[in-house]
Amino acid sequence: MIRVKNIYKSFADTEVLKGIDFLFEAGKTNLIIGKSGAGKTVLLKLLVGLFKPTSGEIWYSDTNFLSLNKNQLRELRMDVGMLFQGNALFDSLTIEENIRFPLDMFTKDSIKDKRKVVDHCLERVELAGINDKFPSEISGGMQKRVGIARSIVLNPKYLFVDEPNSGLDPKTAIKIDELIKGITDEYNITTVINTHDMNSVMEIGENICLLDKGLVAWRGHMSEVLNTDNKTLENFIFASPFLKKLRNRALANPS
Repeated sequence: MIRVKNIYKSFADTEVLKGIDFLFEAGKTNLIIGKSGAGKTVLLKLLVGLFKPTSGEIWYSDTNFLSLNKNQLRELRMDVGMLFQGNALFDSLTIEENIRFPLDMFTKDSIKDKRKVVDHCLERVELAGINDKFPSEISGGMQKRVGIARSIVLNPKYLFVDEPNSGLDPKTAIKIDELIKGITDEYNITTVINTHDMNSVMEIGENICLLDKGLVAWRGHMSEVLNTDNKTLENFIFASPFLKKLRNRALANPS
């Protein structure tokens, strides 16, 4: 798990986060949602150490993340996987070399052993056999799945995902959600997802943090979304007329 305690973050005179308290639970898909400018990306970057908070605490289980020295941070980062919005694959490297990259950085395993791990990860994301292809030779959805394979190659305890469904068609987006949820369950990972995708919220949102103007405006489970009486969440989720109709139908015909 990851716990943030009373996190504040300012840039010059602009206060972006204003006392965030939240527990990102192990073995669950933890979603950070909110309008543009709510502070989602800043919070995610704080969690992975790209920014430092103005004040507050970040705990990885019983480890104070903000007190770690360079060597301790390197050790912790072996337990961290990241899936970037733009995939961040190296165009000049093959798929196998892309997935192997964290193993090359953090381990001294033999090429043979690394290849076994790469093959396992490719099988896990249903892309077995594309080792020798280059990113330009596969689709955007397949590139996203390669990114997932790379993010789990070190068998991480923590997985951070930034807008995983950005630019994907609905069918592929559902597949990506299913993969992330399955991997989270299988490896008992603390998965943190920054997303605008309402399908992700409704399908895999086990622990949801809604940010609004730098504050936690709502927290809960996907099963609580349709019946919310929280106006901030209601205005965010049901901005779409389709979702508003879906909610009204659910309220009119409760199971």
